[in-house]
Amino acid sequence: MRALFLALLLVVVGIVVPVQPAVAAPTDSRGREIVLRGFNVSGSTKLYENGLLPFRSTADAATAAAQMRDLTGANAIRYLISWEGVQPARDRIDTAYLDRAVAQIREFTSRGIRVLVDYHQDLYSSYLFNQGSWYTGDGAPKWVIDAGGYPTESCGICILWGQNMLTNNAVRGAAYDFWRNKYGVQDAYLTQARAMLTHLRSRVDYPMVIGIDPFNEPFDGGLDGAAGTTWEAQYLLPFYQRFRTAMDDTGWSDRPVYAEPLVFWNTTFGEAGGFSTIPALGSRYVFNSHYYDGARLSVDPTAAGDGTYNAAMNRIRDRAASLNTSAFVSEFGNSIDSSRTPWMIRSMYQGLDSRLSGANFWNNAATAGAPLSATQWQWDVYSGKHNELMNRNPSKVQTTGDAWNGENHSVIANGALRLDPRVLDRLYPSAVAGTTVAFGYEDLARDGFAGAGRQQAWLTVPARLTAISGLTSGRQYGVLVWREPAAPLGAPTELHLPASFPTGRTVVVSDLGTRSGLGTSGVIAVGTEVGATTARRLLLATAGSAAGSVHVALVVNASDVASVPAATLTAARTELLSWAATL
Repeated sequence: MRALFLALLLVVVGIVVPVQPAVAAPTDSRGREIVLRGFNVSGSTKLYENGLLPFRSTADAATAAAQMRDLTGANAIRYLISWEGVQPARDRIDTAYLDRAVAQIREFTSRGIRVLVDYHQDLYSSYLFNQGSWYTGDGAPKWVIDAGGYPTESCGICILWGQNMLTNNAVRGAAYDFWRNKYGVQDAYLTQARAMLTHLRSRVDYPMVIGIDPFNEPFDGGLDGAAGTTWEAQYLLPFYQRFRTAMDDTGWSDRPVYAEPLVFWNTTFGEAGGFSTIPALGSRYVFNSHYYDGARLSVDPTAAGDGTYNAAMNRIRDRAASLNTSAFVSEFGNSIDSSRTPWMIRSMYQGLDSRLSGANFWNNAATAGAPLSATQWQWDVYSGKHNELMNRNPSKVQTTGDAWNGENHSVIANGALRLDPRVLDRLYPSAVAGTTVAFGYEDLARDGFAGAGRQQAWLTVPARLTAISGLTSGRQYGVLVWREPAAPLGAPTELHLPASFPTGRTVVVSDLGTRSGLGTSGVIAVGTEVGATTARRLLLATAGSAAGSVHVALVVNASDVASVPAATLTAARTELLSWAATL
């Protein structure tokens, strides 16, 4: 994970970018646009106590999958694996390791949760670090490091672990050699990747695996005086193309490569990468970016608020569009022990939901665009209960937080969410039968932990929309606008309905009708999420609608009243349809 690196040197700069042409969103087997939301499982893959897997047992994976589905409505995970785990020796592929991974993955896919398989590394390898080091890494096995003969590692005056990428000559040298295939190291990596892909192909629930992330947070190890964009074109893209061939040859040709840009992109003053000088990637690749707020992790003392992260998320959207592919944010988040975290995470989700801030949404919804798919860092069921020997040193046993370089990012610990559930269990359109025009959500999450602190609405309804404003004031609500496709899909539009929205007191106002309290049948109905025990989904059926018809649904948590008067619903519907017609 790119956590707190270059903290005193780098700050995020909000960049205003022009709106780019939309790229077709990923679809499910019924042709509906899908939005994927979930978590990384997990940084425990970096730990030897876990056998380099997210979970110590299949039973733990099952418990985690069930909790994640019911507590947050997640429908996707990024599942971490380790090169060292797959290939502990040059001449051995550990199929038992892969079988344990498959068993864990199936606990998620059986509950309707899609999976992105991620080859994870940080600072290239733990074997570059000595037992007394302040830091550690993960990824490449010992035999790879032994072949390189790298110098003794030293980060120098490093405040945060990610600075090793810029100042630690051992880390930089190993990465430099990988991209240039010195000692045949990249060839060896691709050979083991082929073995992994072959082994997993027939054992996982393949339709539920969305693709492969070949290399977490790639960093150069040395640019030889060139720009980051040049390095991407000369070294990173050819690696992804080789991995693409490996996928094609092992039965994964219909799954995309989730290609990450140079780790420094979207973080520094300059571009530093982002695939801005390469040809369009197309649909066989996904532009796979991470986002962390380097400024607030270092020198910026301000709190996040409405619209704080729209520019950063829009930059990801627009870069994907310029590459003629879709976007995915496979990591974002913040340390849970920061007092600013709840609203930072809230604002990041807001930027994922829409191009627009809450203050601008209702007046400019035609430019809101579709939500971004994303997986938050991270879901570690062992948070605070680790027993990791850092760099194999029995005198440095890590037990707190993530047990990894001082980080503490897990949103769950001891079976309970560590943030206000309203931040993490969100209304979102998981499947849209058509094309999303706009989506916005007001979660009303407080700025403290466990529901403490201030409550402030961000998605503010203009005064001219008096009926909608009256219905939504002081309440959680979301609004979705979508356009009917040319040919009917025969499937409803679905939104995950958070646990905070009681079935009997959820209000839906739509061109499809109005409901105050939801039933299990009809054009507006509620059902259980696939594989869930308690998590629910809102179903909106549009059978018989003409091609190109615009639909709108306002979903309101009216748990504070026994029922909403019919006259209020009628007035809100009239106002809502008039507003949607302008889009």
